[in-house]
Order: sequence, then structure tokens, then C-alpha cells
Amino acid sequence: MSRPPAARLRGEGRTQPPPHRVTALPSGLRVVTLEMPAMESVSLGIWIGTGGRYESPRLNGVSHFLEHLLFKGTDRRSARRLSQEIESVGGSLNGFTGEEYTCYMAKVLHRHLRRAANVLFDMYLHASLKAEDVEKERTVIREEINMYLDMPAQHVTDLFNAVLWPGQPLGRPLVGTAETVGAFTPDDLRAYRARHYLPKNTVVAAAGKVAHEELVRIVERLAPGGPGRPAPRSAPAADRQRRPALLLCDKKTEQTHLCVGVRGYRREHPDRYALHLLSIALGENMSSRLFQSVRERHGLAYAIGSSVIRYRDTGAFSVHAGVENNKFLRALRLILRELASVRDEGLRPAELARAKEYWTGQFAMEFEKTTRNMLGIGEGLLLTGRVLTKEEILSNIARVGLDDVRRVAADIFRERRLNLAAIGPAVGGTAAHDALHL
Repeated sequence: MSRPPAARLRGEGRTQPPPHRVTALPSGLRVVTLEMPAMESVSLGIWIGTGGRYESPRLNGVSHFLEHLLFKGTDRRSARRLSQEIESVGGSLNGFTGEEYTCYMAKVLHRHLRRAANVLFDMYLHASLKAEDVEKERTVIREEINMYLDMPAQHVTDLFNAVLWPGQPLGRPLVGTAETVGAFTPDDLRAYRARHYLPKNTVVAAAGKVAHEELVRIVERLAPGGPGRPAPRSAPAADRQRRPALLLCDKKTEQTHLCVGVRGYRREHPDRYALHLLSIALGENMSSRLFQSVRERHGLAYAIGSSVIRYRDTGAFSVHAGVENNKFLRALRLILRELASVRDEGLRPAELARAKEYWTGQFAMEFEKTTRNMLGIGEGLLLTGRVLTKEEILSNIARVGLDDVRRVAADIFRERRLNLAAIGPAVGGTAAHDALHL
């Protein structure tokens, strides 16, 4: 007998001190570290709680554009000097933008922690955002947009998001469009930074050979002081779906690329572990159901897999594949058959056991890396206000039972919740719509 979902997760009433440490500065900026004394390196990141879902239609893509510009130089350092200061000591400098966060990160030998922090905070606080740099980067990002449009395996994901969240920020491309990117002004970028790049909306995370007190002292010296104002909040995601939805793009391609799936669970949903295990069993490795069925037994695809994404208040489960053009409908029906099967019959005990072993094994190996740990503690603290320990996560995985997975599959795999995006020749018409049922 399964326990109620709310009773399954651990993390409350902790008796052992966590391996990470958190300090909140008077400004509201938070510092979190995970010390790995055996390492020689440290990964450091500045996380800001803004991304694609915080943008208006006119500013679609501005978070990503701003991320690019912070690498173009500051009032104190040129773009070349920013990278040279890190690379000259064997380190790396990078950044990325998501729907709910932006992160600037560096990895260096531990003795160069202060140098890395100086560079990252200079970018965070003093990026020059010159008009000439805006124009140069506008051209670069337009080419990035064109590159994604020429990559159907990537573009189909954007189309799928547009079906899942029509007319909402989560349904717009993270990089923006040629039209929106072409209209940004330096004032737009400065105003967006001023609204969102705030101490209360920022987390500094480090993992590796790092002393928490040392990093706090460094951040106190570099970060702005005094109480800061809170950052704007994003609008909640709306779910008005009552019937299957699809978006088909007729394009001359060598393969038809499809993405089919349903809305899933929010970031902190009690059933998130059961859903992830379901995804692993269905399509996250070569022994999964979908890989064995669609690729190995029927030879319809080279690449096929499933994935789960989670946001603050919503999420999604999806299956993505590239198939022979004339076998698109057959592959789609096979995928939906597997989803219906697990909904109606659940997983076999051996499948759930393998999924747990796969996840815990992958998870344990990832925890050996400083960058992976920095990403985990930074994202966790920024978006949920807490960091689960490795032991808590592994315990939550272990507690998922067969009944939990079947209940989750029955909850999300409903015909009216189905969504499909596809790119390829002759994908239009009514045949795809007719096939979209469980």
C-alpha cells in the first residue's frame, strides 16, 4: 500500500548538519558552499532569479541577450581581459540562461578563488553595455536564432513549448526572435538589469576546495551593501487545455522530428521523484522501453528519449525522436502505445529497480564533480530557498513504489492533456491529429 504523496518526501526534522552551508547577507544576497576538501578546484557561480518567463512579449529574449553582453566587457576590464584573467590560470568562464534563472560561472584551482570572484562580480555589477557591443551581439544572436531554426531536433522543442504554454512566456523561445532581438536598445537592457539583478534576487554558490567563511568575506567586500528591493515575480503558468493540441511544421528535412508529451509537475511537487523514475524507465537510456521498442525492435529511429522539466509552478514530460519521414505516424503510435501501457499496467518490479539503480548511480557519479555540485546547490537555494542533501534525495528515490509510479502515469497520461510538435515533410493534415490519442 503506497503512502500518501505528501508523506513520502524527506528533508524535514533533519538531525545531522547538512554538508552545505548558507549565509544571508544584510542586503539579502545569499552565499552557499559545499566543501569538497579532496578537490584541487572550486566551481563558483553567481545566480540571478530571472530568465525567459520574466519577459514581456516585446522583451522576449532579453535575459539571454543580457547574459551575452556581460561577457563583452566592464568599466574596468575589456572582454579579452575578462577571459584572460580566468584562462591564464587554467580556469574556465561561462554562463547560461534558463526560464527561471541566469548563471555566470567560473572554475579555477582553489588558490584562485578570489580572482574568479572578482571577475564574476565585475561582470555582474559593472558590465558596460555599450551601444556598439549591443549592435555586434545583436548580429551574433540573430545567427544563433538562425542556427536553431536550421536544427529541427532543437527547434521542435520550441514548438512543443509553444503548444504546451500558448501565449505565455514559457511558450516563447528563450533566445527570442529576429524581430524582438532586432528591437532591443541599450536602455532596454540597462532597465531590465536594474529590475532583476538585485541582491535579494541573487545567490553566490561554490563547490570544491572552498572555505565558507573565506567566500563570505570575499562576497561581503565585492557585493553591494544595504537592504535591497525585491525583484519582480513572474506570472503563474496557465493550464486551460481541454483537448489534444498539436503544432506541425512542413519542412524539407531528412528526418521528421517530433516531440510529444503532457504537462507534468512543479519543481517541489511530492510526486516529482516518481515521475522522474517513470521517465527513466520509459526513455532515458538504451535499456528503456521506448528505445527498445521504437529503435531496437522496429528500427524507426536513431535517437529517441524522454525527459522531465520542472518550473516553480508547472512542468512537463516529453518524448522526443527523429524518425524516417514515411514512418512518422507509425513511430508516434508506438510511443503513445507505450505511454498507455504504463498508465494502464504500470512498471514491472524489475523496471523500477533498474530505474532506481540507474538514477542513484548517475547521481552519485555526478556528485564527484565540483561543477555539478555548484549547479545543484545554487539552483536549489535560488528557486526553492533550500538545498536537499545527497542522502535526502537518495532516500526519496528509494521510497518510490510501483503504486506511486502507476498513480502518476494515470494522472498525467490522459488523452486531453496530449501535445505534439513535429517538423518534417508532409506532417500536416488530419492523420497526426487522429493518431493523437491514448
